[in-house]
Amino acid sequence: MIPRYTRPEMGAIWTDENKYRIWLEIELLSTEKQEQLGIVPVGTTKKIREKATFNPQRIDEIERETKHDVIAFLTNIAESVGTDSRFLHLGMTSSDVVDTAFSVQCMQAGKLILKGIDRLIEALGKRAREFKNTPMIGRTHGIHAEPTTFGLKLAVFYAEMKRVRERMEHAVKTISVGKISGAVGTFEHLDPSVEEYVCEKMGIEAAPISTQIIQRDRHAEFFSTIALVGSSLEKLAVELRHLQRTEVREAEEYFSKGQKGSSAMPHKRNPITMERVTGLARLLRGYAMTAMENVALWHERDISHSSTERVIGPDATIALDYMLDLMAKTVETMFVYPEAMQRNLSLTRGLVFSQPILLLLAKSGLTREDSYKIVQRNAMKVWELAASGSNPEVTFRSLIEADPDVAGRLSKADLDKAFDPSAAIKHVDRIFERVGL
Repeated sequence: MIPRYTRPEMGAIWTDENKYRIWLEIELLSTEKQEQLGIVPVGTTKKIREKATFNPQRIDEIERETKHDVIAFLTNIAESVGTDSRFLHLGMTSSDVVDTAFSVQCMQAGKLILKGIDRLIEALGKRAREFKNTPMIGRTHGIHAEPTTFGLKLAVFYAEMKRVRERMEHAVKTISVGKISGAVGTFEHLDPSVEEYVCEKMGIEAAPISTQIIQRDRHAEFFSTIALVGSSLEKLAVELRHLQRTEVREAEEYFSKGQKGSSAMPHKRNPITMERVTGLARLLRGYAMTAMENVALWHERDISHSSTERVIGPDATIALDYMLDLMAKTVETMFVYPEAMQRNLSLTRGLVFSQPILLLLAKSGLTREDSYKIVQRNAMKVWELAASGSNPEVTFRSLIEADPDVAGRLSKADLDKAFDPSAAIKHVDRIFERVGL
């Protein structure tokens, strides 16, 4: 369990109480359908439903002797139901109950994850619109490139999270299947209508074909999608961590009153929440690998997968739910510093406008190679001066204007346009429309 996890809905899905409640409902629905088919005496299901109770502690006690969880469960149910318990589990194998229930739990967890994704999408959209036209420097390789806006940066993540939602929705659909088909999936002691009835009532699909188990490529897709969601969250977390660095300080995760950043250095304000998201994303990728290892089982079934699923089921979904909550809160409350963005935009004395100058020189009749040499020659001088902080009056524009190879080729109006940051972001509205913002 993750420390300080305070979202009980997801954790409740993976409690023994919820698991056994689902197991019991599967057993009752199977009995109910077999009653309709004339296999079980009329009225049996109603009597069992009225009497049936379970106690997780008692089930644990029985399992210590039987070494079998489903038998322990059924034994405990029989203690409250009496002789009618013989009509439970007719023609079924343990995996009919366990696998179908696990799919239901994954479906329940997936729906909560989708809610978390929706919240983050909403937060990203709101902040993207807020800073739609706030200029800042775009970076490639971590180095200043050309101007963009903070709104565009957030819109990239907004669009990605919409794709994330589509993938998660598909993964939830893929995992939402059950099977009540017996020991090797042949329905030898069951009518296929029992499976169809149980699955429909549980809100899932019946697997078109199964062995003793539901095939684990479904689970691999589900947990791999969870890992991919985590990777997208990590991508956003890393971006915000970089923007919070002291040398950048363009955005910062919320720092509350009374919060402390370091036991030794009282000035510290660290991106601890985003670092936590980064770390947990690594766990999710490990869980995905485990799920992929579970795909290849022996013949109609072995149990090498089940022990791992008892861990990765709750851990992966709880971790992702927690990460989504952290990320949504961070986006909703983060500090943004447009003044710092403007300062950093000017940090290299106009070098970020090198491409417009390159294109203007090429249009003036120079070859692209010669144009590139002229621009780079002047840019490298400014790069060194800006790094040292010397000669602040020397800018990229001043050197371009003084360069004899440029003289007569570019007018003042050309230069004004080339060094206008708004030109770089003139298509913001159109991009936002394409993204759906």
